[in-house]
Amino acid sequence: MSKEQYIVGVDVGTSCVRVVQAKLDHQTGSFNVIGASEVASSGMRRGVIVDIEEAVSSISSGLEKVERMTGVPVVSANVSVGGNHISSVSSHGVIAVSRADGEITENDIVRCIDASQAISIPQNKEVLHVFPKTFTLDGQTGIKDPLGMSGIRLEVDTIIVQAGLPFVKNLTRAVMQAGLEIEDLVLSPCAAAESVLNKRQKDLGVCLVDLGAGTTSLAVYEEGDLLHTTVLPIGGMHITNDVAIGLRCSIETAEKVKLQFGHCDAKAINKDEEIDLNKLDESEDQATSREYVVEIIEARLEEIFNMVNGELKKIKRDGKLPAGIVLTGGGSKLPGVVDFSKNHLRLPTILGMPQNISTVIDRVGDPSFVTATGLVLWGGKFSSSVGQAQFGGMVKNLMSNQNVAKIRKWFKSFLP
Repeated sequence: MSKEQYIVGVDVGTSCVRVVQAKLDHQTGSFNVIGASEVASSGMRRGVIVDIEEAVSSISSGLEKVERMTGVPVVSANVSVGGNHISSVSSHGVIAVSRADGEITENDIVRCIDASQAISIPQNKEVLHVFPKTFTLDGQTGIKDPLGMSGIRLEVDTIIVQAGLPFVKNLTRAVMQAGLEIEDLVLSPCAAAESVLNKRQKDLGVCLVDLGAGTTSLAVYEEGDLLHTTVLPIGGMHITNDVAIGLRCSIETAEKVKLQFGHCDAKAINKDEEIDLNKLDESEDQATSREYVVEIIEARLEEIFNMVNGELKKIKRDGKLPAGIVLTGGGSKLPGVVDFSKNHLRLPTILGMPQNISTVIDRVGDPSFVTATGLVLWGGKFSSSVGQAQFGGMVKNLMSNQNVAKIRKWFKSFLP
């Protein structure tokens, strides 16, 4: 019998640490989530660690909950990376085909992608991912997978995602101090895309918008390839802060008001409706209009979606993505946010839910869990034991910097 394989995703967010453990079904190749946990996150601000000890405590707590639920120890995991220190640049790689007969091998593809990394990188940055877009073979452009073709000169256009070195080191240190080995560090919106986007959406053109607590992440896909990604330093926590300032109440009370009475359209609610804060917090003795709360929420959401539209304008895709917007993250659960997005971004909008994964745990179907489930699917796609049989597909799919090194090592084992 084949050995049982488990893959774990750890989403270290601003407000929560979410851990998902899944078991691989070798017959179908699908994953069944057997454990999931969600604990309050400490030591995090806007997607980055500001206190390692508190972050370690939060991660450890999340891991312990999952281990108690499944009875299976968590040894290693795929971990999400967020924060507005993330940046992406386009690059180009060129190589000469190695074989005398000109046939393109996996080794040529890896060398070509690796060549695109020969760019000037700031000292405080490191390459997190290299995403191949299209290949060019002897002047023939638009090739998605050159494997097996013949030619002399192979070129590739890539998107290189860079992350702030200090932030990545802090995250790595916190995860390792929690007793966990890191399989791969994955950009949050790219992990979420694995969970909620299908091939047709990526081919037509789609923008994933992950509305987190401290940040809003974007990943734009077109013709099956990543076109643009960024992390904006604003999220749902800023809405809560605005409500707290506007009502002159505590953050805890403001969060309750947002969750229970929040909406994204002041026209959709009863203007005469009052909110008695005393029912939410005994120390409060005031009442406020629900319309006033919704206006506060609308103002901040408008700022967020204006920034999202600004990013789409940078790549000339504002109002021009046929598959539209897919909203995920905790912020996407605000009533009326889908219509708000349609009106402000002038694009079709849907809520993104975890797909391609089976579970009996209800909470895993929540939009806030898409990154954690996406990390599991990412691990399944790039795991050597799962993916070696489909090596060609692995090369043409999203590739991380760590995986390039693994692939090279694998090829060297066959060389004389």
